[in-house]
Amino acid sequence: MNSLETVSYRVKNPGDQGIAVISLNRDSKRNAQNNRMTYELNACYDAAARDSSVKVIVLRAEGKHFSAGHDLRDQSDHRDFPQVFPQSGFTGEGQEGMMAHEEEVYFNMCWRWRNIPKPVIAAAQGMTIAGGLMLLWVADIIVAAEDATFSDPVVAFGVNGVEYFGHPWEFGARKAKELLFTGDSFTAQEAMQLGMVNRVVPPADLDASVMAMAATIAKKPGFALKLAKESVNQALEAQGQYTAMRAAFSLQHLGHANNKLRFGMAIDPSGL
Repeated sequence: MNSLETVSYRVKNPGDQGIAVISLNRDSKRNAQNNRMTYELNACYDAAARDSSVKVIVLRAEGKHFSAGHDLRDQSDHRDFPQVFPQSGFTGEGQEGMMAHEEEVYFNMCWRWRNIPKPVIAAAQGMTIAGGLMLLWVADIIVAAEDATFSDPVVAFGVNGVEYFGHPWEFGARKAKELLFTGDSFTAQEAMQLGMVNRVVPPADLDASVMAMAATIAKKPGFALKLAKESVNQALEAQGQYTAMRAAFSLQHLGHANNKLRFGMAIDPSGL
């Protein structure tokens, strides 16, 4: 893990109660996600999942903000990174190549992280915008600082929302529609009232609060934690979560294709 550039990884208390700490580390870009970050996050989650000394995973961010979403200025080629999932179409023209790319680095990776067989706690401070929400939503528990705000304003870009479309599951149908239609941001306290956030703490206490919670959870039997997590996740899947999110991902790419026909680019420029 020494070659990481956009995230950092460490294990605290290695042993039978280890806590893996993954930190977004692009503070100069407000932790916006480029291709490298998604693949490095995937490598960190893999390392934590396979390390028998790790009981709990913490996802946090350096700097003032958790994440500004996708880095729209990223010029890197995802084909420069080892492919994680077996789908084809990466070199396809038209919408095929873009859809294959985003299926790999956004939808499939997020779903994979959501199913990591260990508890994941996310810590959010400052702004979390659009694609940043996906990184939070894969976590089992979210703790937010009092200064945290959240938004998904990408309907203005001519698409339905972010690729990992968790909105109805996080907020309920009507609130999801309101937040998508308006693009308004909401506070940490509002996020807790909606059920997206578990706890809200003072900014200065965020890291300590999350690590204390992780330490408490790490004392529990690892196999039981895995079974409890799978039980809740499978309850959501029985309600159609995966199918609904896959359908929303396909509709997002209908939006991108429409934008390309109308404006010659994947997003509506009036939303920039």
